[in-house]
Amino acid sequence: MSVTVGDSLPPFTIERISPEGMRDWSVFLADPNPIHLDVEAVRAKGLGDKRINQGPINVAYVINMLLAAFPGGRIEAMDSRFLDNVYEGDRVTATGTVTAVEGNRVSCTFTLDVDGRGTVNSGTATIAI
Repeated sequence: MSVTVGDSLPPFTIERISPEGMRDWSVFLADPNPIHLDVEAVRAKGLGDKRINQGPINVAYVINMLLAAFPGGRIEAMDSRFLDNVYEGDRVTATGTVTAVEGNRVSCTFTLDVDGRGTVNSGTATIAI
């Protein structure tokens, strides 16, 4: 596999964040926070009128993008920053750019973007390939 600084990683897109998925993930994550399950709870907290996706799921979208870009690779380090929420119905795309190649290690920057709203998560990762 040939990797060069400046290479763009293939995007990973989720076409629609579903409330059913949030419900299922709340069980897997043992996260019963009502902002993921109940629109009224979101409204009561002044956070809008749509359910809010769990943060670990948003990071998982980025992980999926990284592992698809480097099949058989292993993420050695990852740092991400939450900048905004992802809501039910949103379309999200994870993208990345190679910033360094040192032996079998590739460093990247990445973003998770919501159509029409911009970046909601960004960070860096190092992958052993």
